[in-house]
Amino acid sequence: MSRFPRTLRAGLLVALLASGGAVIAQIEDGGRGVAPIASSGSFEVSGVRVDVSGANAEAARTAGWRLAQRKGWDMLSRRLTGRAGSLSDSALDSLVSGIVVEDEQIGPNRYIAKLGVLFNRGRAGSILGVAGETLRSPALLVVPLQISGGAGTVFERATPWQEAWARFRTGNSVIDYVRLTGTGPDALLVNAGQVSRRGRGWWRTILDQYGAADVLVPQVKLRRQWPGGPVIGEFSAGYGPDHHVLTRFTLKVDRAETLPALLDEGVRRIDAAYQQALRQGQLRTDAALSAPPPGQPLPTPVVPTQGTDPTMGDLAVTPPDGRATLSIQFDTPGVGAVAASEASVRAVAGVRSAVTTSLALGGVSVMRVVFDGDPAVLAAALQARGWQVTQGGGVLRIRRAAGTPTPTPSAAPAAPAGG
Repeated sequence: MSRFPRTLRAGLLVALLASGGAVIAQIEDGGRGVAPIASSGSFEVSGVRVDVSGANAEAARTAGWRLAQRKGWDMLSRRLTGRAGSLSDSALDSLVSGIVVEDEQIGPNRYIAKLGVLFNRGRAGSILGVAGETLRSPALLVVPLQISGGAGTVFERATPWQEAWARFRTGNSVIDYVRLTGTGPDALLVNAGQVSRRGRGWWRTILDQYGAADVLVPQVKLRRQWPGGPVIGEFSAGYGPDHHVLTRFTLKVDRAETLPALLDEGVRRIDAAYQQALRQGQLRTDAALSAPPPGQPLPTPVVPTQGTDPTMGDLAVTPPDGRATLSIQFDTPGVGAVAASEASVRAVAGVRSAVTTSLALGGVSVMRVVFDGDPAVLAAALQARGWQVTQGGGVLRIRRAAGTPTPTPSAAPAAPAGG
């Protein structure tokens, strides 16, 4: 005979079912996030305005999209090469991978719109001569923290801030974002509490789980004046386990229904801050987040021995075989400056190779240099060739001295663009 009355057994069964449902609810996705748009394979040109007429609404819209493709290609060419560009409509049809409708008005025979044009990165880069020459950061995990009503949320539930990062098109950004959807274990591993933790051990576990090298923490604090009324967003662009802040700014909208536009603008500005920090060498990954091989302890800082030049920092250390590999940052106002700077560095005696690994047209690019000897000797040789050389963050930064003309590459025949 059972030790429990029938009513008690029934109550226990209901309790177990209820607790089981609670456990299932905790591990279900429950609409916690939005899948990000995959746009890294495209160049994007936004804000292309068209105003065309046609025999009917469909003809006007087709003509408007054709015009947007031509305008978009010209804008992309000016942005990447500094000069205007034009292609036939048939050629553009093979390059365009999508049209983004930002705003449109369709009449019986007129089409007015603001559009975005997506170009295939590989094909467009080959035609413009910039194939393979792109500045990209290491993979960086995005933890979009939203604070609203005094509560911080990342992936514990769906938030407008995570949705804004999901719909952000990263094709034009130099940051390699790792964006999560909030499904599966995301809400347990990456939450508002994790943002405040500084321990590198657990961060290494999380970053290894998602294949990232470091973490970015874009944050927004939303303040609503009254339901449906003005919304104020206080934004900050943080990075690293210590949450270093690169920039802060505040935006405001008058109506709650325009909150997505507010957040989209916040994402755009934060992305611009991250890109600028990367080009300036401020956005550096934390070496303590790199997991050592199994059985090997974490690296410990090496105290320079007597006689080491302290002004050269990490660059003063030369491997036992006498060959050093280092990074050099240099200005690239245009495509020609890349080849010219590489040729100037290769001309230094002892340089085995100099290859641009990260390109930022109109900004600061990075080349990887293999040099037989002490990097201090390389710095002196570059100064002798008219460069201003400084060191910071473990890399050399070279600039042309005032009044020194930009070098031109040798007259050797150039390889075909994109080849």
